[in-house]
Amino acid sequence: MYEDHYGLTGRPFALTPDPRFWFETATHRKAMAYLGFGLTQGEGFIVITGEIGSGKTTLVGHLMAKIDRERQHVIQIVSTQIEGDDLLRLVASGLGIATSGLEKAQLLERIEAGFQAVARSGRRTLLIIDEAQALPTSALEELRMLSNFQAGGQALVQIFLLGQPEFRERLHGAEALEQLRQRVIAVHHLEPMGADEVEPYMIHRLSLVGWQGRPDFTGDALEALYQGSGGVPRILNQLAARVLLYGAIEGLELIDGDIVRAVIDDMQGDAPEQAEPLVPIALGDADEVIRRIAMLESRVEDQNTALRRVLTLLVDWVESDAGRHEGARDASAA
Repeated sequence: MYEDHYGLTGRPFALTPDPRFWFETATHRKAMAYLGFGLTQGEGFIVITGEIGSGKTTLVGHLMAKIDRERQHVIQIVSTQIEGDDLLRLVASGLGIATSGLEKAQLLERIEAGFQAVARSGRRTLLIIDEAQALPTSALEELRMLSNFQAGGQALVQIFLLGQPEFRERLHGAEALEQLRQRVIAVHHLEPMGADEVEPYMIHRLSLVGWQGRPDFTGDALEALYQGSGGVPRILNQLAARVLLYGAIEGLELIDGDIVRAVIDDMQGDAPEQAEPLVPIALGDADEVIRRIAMLESRVEDQNTALRRVLTLLVDWVESDAGRHEGARDASAA
């Protein structure tokens, strides 16, 4: 709804990762440098870790948009807690290999043959595993075995592992992963964006959907957005979208720090003004009863006012959308 109110052509802060909205913070620039270095090496493992919502999936999407698909055969797997044999079947599926009825030894032979076929076509196989922290040791060991496949002294597959911070800790601490650790050629941890990156991040995403300065954001609003999100992109997107919705409902053209903090309080389930706890009322205390009733009526009226604003925006949006469709039909008929 706020898109129509502020004249935007789309949602600038959707939670679904979209490579179109790629914004290169300092930490993402370093990550891309490591990924680029890894692609030039064409072997081993590259490990990228980050907190939930730090932009790992967006990073991969940006990488996929930049690489030459004529030279890379990419297999992407989002990991759940799958054991080694099941992971091998997913890799085989990514190579177009039917796995039904195959024993493990046969499966490995088919996968190696699939890697070789890709290499003969002049491409390299790039295997990307997201949510790597969920992989059991058996699956990680199978990945290490796949990294051993070679032809003419060249590795047949390169593997990118993306996961949450605990995966990096596990990788460095588990003795069972020593051989895999020795094959890691680069590691990078995605940090939250800095306070000075919030403003260009906001402007970048808003500008991609036609933002013309409505609404405007004060300096303390940007500071509050940073404090409320900790610089984590997904949390910032969620908070910014709620702030824009609040602004649309209230008809605001300027967003300041107080507004952002009010939205943060609302998201945390803490109203800006805490309601008084209800305590037992002594019989005969008529003044207290009247005061309580007035307080409850005030709360109901506030909720009704907010609801009416939302319904008004919704009706306006539906009517404008219907008008656009009607205009399109008239033009088609003409």
